[in-house]
Amino acid sequence: MTGVPASAAGGSGATPARGGKLGAAAVNQASLWNIANILTMARLVLVPGFVVLLLHDGGYDPAWRSIAWAAFAIAMITDVFDGHLARKYNLVTDFGKIADPIADKAIMGAALICLSYLGDLPWWVTGVILFRELGITLMRFWVIRHGVIPASRGGKMKTLAQGTAVGMYVLALTGPLATLRFWVMAVAVVLTVVTGLDYVRQAVVLRRQGLRAEKAAAAHEAAEHAEAALESAKDEGPAVGGGSRGVSHGGGGETAGTASAGPGDADRVSGNRGAAEAER
Repeated sequence: MTGVPASAAGGSGATPARGGKLGAAAVNQASLWNIANILTMARLVLVPGFVVLLLHDGGYDPAWRSIAWAAFAIAMITDVFDGHLARKYNLVTDFGKIADPIADKAIMGAALICLSYLGDLPWWVTGVILFRELGITLMRFWVIRHGVIPASRGGKMKTLAQGTAVGMYVLALTGPLATLRFWVMAVAVVLTVVTGLDYVRQAVVLRRQGLRAEKAAAAHEAAEHAEAALESAKDEGPAVGGGSRGVSHGGGGETAGTASAGPGDADRVSGNRGAAEAER
């Protein structure tokens, strides 16, 4: 998708008939300002607002933290809906492909860092989650030319567990709920590590398969070039051989002619010698 409006893409901009399906032209003309991208941009705007709300008044006011939790919850909900709308209504754009994962990691990273800064969450938990997310992002670029690894059920469970746990830590919970959020975060960390290792395994396998396919394609292409060169040499072979045989025959004729003239010359030389001896 180019993310360019119909008028800019050279299309007519006409709307499809009622009840009809979107055609290829309509899909290619998906506007940048579609509902999926608007939700993604809203999530990006929520990030600094969420940070301000969470850290307001030292970060320990239950009322402000409840408002910050509402902003975080809205961001998590828009994360679900923007991708669903983009796929369902063919609203995928280059901007959305880049901005959507950035918005996801920005809101989650901001929440984790703020919670660790306030002393509510150990820094090692924040480090493990952020290291996994950054590493997986780099891994995607490492294997992107070989293919895309689809989202797994474990990955979706990890996202849900992280969002739930972080949301519970944003709220000023006490008592049993505070204990419960600890265990929810523990589950989120375990899923983060396990799904990260599984993603690395899939990425390595995908890259190996891609490299083998590239080597096989290169070998096949080299074989085709060699076969074409052999066929070309066969086509040129008879003409060169015939010319050589002609020269050889011509040379043989000249040699034969020279050899046939030899005996006559020898007789004349012998007769001259006999005459010379008679004169003596």
